[in-house]
Amino acid sequence: MKKGIYILPNLFTTGALFFGFYSVVSSYNGDYKWAAISIVISAIFDTLDGKVARLTGTTSKFGVEYDSLADLISFGMAPAFLAYTWALIPFGRYGWLAAFLYLTCAALRLARFNVQVETVEKTRFKGVPSPAAAGMIAITVLLSYHLGGIGSTKHFTILLMVYFLAFLMVSNVTYRSFKELEFSKRQPFSLLVVAVLLLILIIAEPQVMLFTIGVIYLISGPVELMLNLAKRKARDSKLSETKKKDTGI
Repeated sequence: MKKGIYILPNLFTTGALFFGFYSVVSSYNGDYKWAAISIVISAIFDTLDGKVARLTGTTSKFGVEYDSLADLISFGMAPAFLAYTWALIPFGRYGWLAAFLYLTCAALRLARFNVQVETVEKTRFKGVPSPAAAGMIAITVLLSYHLGGIGSTKHFTILLMVYFLAFLMVSNVTYRSFKELEFSKRQPFSLLVVAVLLLILIIAEPQVMLFTIGVIYLISGPVELMLNLAKRKARDSKLSETKKKDTGI
């Protein structure tokens, strides 16, 4: 701190924080569509600040801490308040408790990530990342408008979704971080084709495609966990049978 701080990556973090705060303001004013869009924009800035810091060699402890505090507002408070004002108020105490639980789990998720950042696998996240959980709430709101929604709503599935997202953030279910995809290096030609096709689909139906991608990513963790458990069970069973044959039982 005595030598100063890096301006560029922290400007991107400030941009993420700004749009997170603007989302809260928009939710308070009943402009849920812009509240959701602001969370999506905030997630873009959050992605860029880390990449800019790594590309320019300007990573710092200050930047990491500032990013976490900004994330708590943009991907904890903002989506919790959006979900509450948009869909959870009619559920009374269960509604605001769901929003509070989401905010608490986002804070716990960020705290756990900070203390485990040097020990966990770089290509994996333990628990769904808070930007992904926040993005799921935001894109659900945008999909509602796309399907004809005109404002606040009341739907039991939204209440369940908020509780489910809160649980996934603090769970031990692992999710791919995709940090192994370094686009500055050579990649298979097929990856470019898939990326172009995916981009076309997103541009054609952004709300539907982003919602679909979000759902696929959310369930990918539990599905992969169940597949790994099934493989481990099959392997243990095979080893047990082999031991029985070797011992003549």
